[in-house]
Amino acid sequence: MIEIIEGGVCAAKGFKANGIHCGIRHNRTKRDLALIVSEVKASAAAVYTQNLVKGAPLLVTKKHLADGKAQAIICNSGNANTCNANGIEIAESMAALVEKFTGIAATDVAVASTGVIGQPLDLTPICNGMEAQSAGLSAENGHFASEAIMTTDTMAKEVAVSFTLGGKTCRMGGIAKGSGMIHPNMATMLVFITTDAAISSDMLQKALSGDVQNTFNMLSIDGDTSTNDNVVVLANGLAGNREITTDGEDFAVFMKALNTITVSLCRMIVGDGEGATKLLECTATGADTLDAAKKSAKSVICSSLLKAAMFGADANWGRVLCAIGYSGADVDITKIGVQFRSAAGTIEVCRDGSGVPFSEEFAKKILLEKEIEILLTLGDGPFSATAWGCDLTYDYVKINGDYRT
Repeated sequence: MIEIIEGGVCAAKGFKANGIHCGIRHNRTKRDLALIVSEVKASAAAVYTQNLVKGAPLLVTKKHLADGKAQAIICNSGNANTCNANGIEIAESMAALVEKFTGIAATDVAVASTGVIGQPLDLTPICNGMEAQSAGLSAENGHFASEAIMTTDTMAKEVAVSFTLGGKTCRMGGIAKGSGMIHPNMATMLVFITTDAAISSDMLQKALSGDVQNTFNMLSIDGDTSTNDNVVVLANGLAGNREITTDGEDFAVFMKALNTITVSLCRMIVGDGEGATKLLECTATGADTLDAAKKSAKSVICSSLLKAAMFGADANWGRVLCAIGYSGADVDITKIGVQFRSAAGTIEVCRDGSGVPFSEEFAKKILLEKEIEILLTLGDGPFSATAWGCDLTYDYVKINGDYRT
């Protein structure tokens, strides 16, 4: 049984965290440096953006995690440390500062940065803040870390669960940042997950790589894949369960716990999309193949026209079919059905590829809610998939029109 608990990224045994304002961001009320540490070296796994332009921190993290082990994560906001001539040097220096103030080897530190691309990152504020940062590490300060990785986010994103493996209670928690420039093809934004479950590095990587295909890869806010997207998971084994080294019942439970974390973070991210007023969830059922289900659902939530219609509470279902039609999915258009559902009710707007009479007034009432489900029926096949997105508003353009200023 998976149970939602408090604690975020510090819910698992042996993890501490902190977040401070060190001076990277001009606004002194904004935390801009996060640190997460484990009492012991942990199994580590990560997935990275497939954008050819990659932030220096990703390259350093990939190098440090090559042996499948890590013990800390340091992340700054306000500057992406991407496309900088000295980017690698700065990222390595951040890891070295963790070693200096915590004793954790620099090679066991994952490094992440988020913010403006192409702006040199001055190490001075980080150097000046590391003493206070490390001194404030505690199991109670995970929320500070979640705040410190935010950029245009309007809310911190954190979740934790408990579950049982071999009679031992295990915990897993995660934090994420992400509000714009989100259309991942591997993972997404910045996500840091910790667990006290014992699992080998290979199985942890297998769990993460498999999960993101149905969660973070099914998420889109604006169609832009960032240069700094990554997900890092640390598993320190302090729960005392028998280490998971192969497929089986324990691995299945672990995967379910991980999926609970990632789906929760997906929903938080799209609900906080830049300028967004509504969370969109599109579920495609009845597909002949998983590929068709995934392509159809994600194409719908990526459609700018559909996103704009949802902002205006306009039940323009033709835009749903249009998005499916160019998705590349192998579907029979004459079998497609569409329904809109929210807390206000459910309404059918399309059946067998054609419109059906419906109340525009009731449809608008449904689409005025904060969370909207778009339900697709693609036929009578066995496959289904879910994708998440948000509406497209005037504020999205405003936020990104003056992002640097």
